[in-house]
Amino acid sequence: MLVSARVYRRGMDSTHAPATDRPVFPEGYGIPATADGQLAWSDVEPRLVAAKHYWINSVRPDGTPHSVPRWGVWLDGRFWYDGAPTTRHTRNVEKNPAVTLTLESGTEVVIVEGESVATRADADGLGARLSAAFGKYEDSGYAPGPDSWSGEDGGGLRVITPRRAMAWFDFPKDATRFRF
Repeated sequence: MLVSARVYRRGMDSTHAPATDRPVFPEGYGIPATADGQLAWSDVEPRLVAAKHYWINSVRPDGTPHSVPRWGVWLDGRFWYDGAPTTRHTRNVEKNPAVTLTLESGTEVVIVEGESVATRADADGLGARLSAAFGKYEDSGYAPGPDSWSGEDGGGLRVITPRRAMAWFDFPKDATRFRF
């Protein structure tokens, strides 16, 4: 089922940042009790935009986890990516759309929890903006055009809309949870 990108928009717009608090860890991890030192979403989101390598985790129908590296773009507060509907990942999220998205970094942790849904993008609007954002992969030979996702099936386009995120760059001092 394709969901219109305009309709399926939980999360943020350019004037609203997500609510922040501390993530819950077992006692002994040293998570501060106050908000002092928490990250701002404006510190985290640029890393999602600039990244070239992401990992998406979904759940197989038998309940076991599945992880896959993906190329994609963070645009308008959501993660956009594409792939064949026959892939294990897509078959998983069609049954259970809950996913986590993580960056490939050992020093700066960003974990986004949300839902992945099939969508499409018109060539003149969102499709053109997505094509420009996917330009970061041109050196790798991947350069989808603005009309890549405008067909009836959306060309395999999917979007992850965040519900919650955690990030830290200097654990545990700046460990922050974001709620969208």
